[in-house]
Amino acid sequence: MYNPFPPTSQAMTDPNGLLATGGNLQPSTLLCAYSQGIFPWFESDEEILWWSPDPRLILKSDQIHISRSLKKAARRSGWALRYDAAFSEVMTRCARIDRGNEESGTWITQNMLQAYLELHELGVAHSIEVLDGERLIGGLYGVLLDNVFFGESMFSLEPNASKVAFVALSRLCKDHGIEIIDCQVYNPHLESLGAHVMSRQDFENHLRDAIKTPMSSILRNPLCLLPSYPQGLDRRLGGRLIQTVAELI
Repeated sequence: MYNPFPPTSQAMTDPNGLLATGGNLQPSTLLCAYSQGIFPWFESDEEILWWSPDPRLILKSDQIHISRSLKKAARRSGWALRYDAAFSEVMTRCARIDRGNEESGTWITQNMLQAYLELHELGVAHSIEVLDGERLIGGLYGVLLDNVFFGESMFSLEPNASKVAFVALSRLCKDHGIEIIDCQVYNPHLESLGAHVMSRQDFENHLRDAIKTPMSSILRNPLCLLPSYPQGLDRRLGGRLIQTVAELI
């Protein structure tokens, strides 16, 4: 069995988590990476960089914190929720949104966009969208493997819209037995919603429990992690998903 990645224990401490460079963004490579807690993150003028930070930011789906002010604003918003209806637009918005003093979305290069669109078409990358009428005002996207959702990025065009998308993700995960949402690296915005850091080793222990396919099978053929046929979140999770923010809160 060939593993294209070195052991995560070899990741650098400065910069925190840098594990490997090069390779490609083919579905098999990405699935092999995510199943080991590794993700790509690089700028357009860099080689592909692969990361496994320590500590790791995660949210347990039953531990979301919704502030009183967020509950009040959400109930009054009249916003709707959709799933996998605008995956490409969500990624594009995440790349272009002005984040002020936070990190930019410039790492979502055209190659990254194409790679995750392919994962979406294969049924493992998904988006959650927040709409005001017909206008997309917030959302997030990531990769779902068995019982763990690997969050990638989110955006907001209106106050609280990205928080609502994240709450929707946590509720969806809780309702369907997905225990862990990977948030990758520390972010105060997500910490305010209940995310917390854990050691790389503890995170990898959670992964071994959450991804039911044996690693030996994944290394032989990472595409074994794909669903039998591409499905949106509603069909993949087997039921109606919450459609309005008021119902969510």
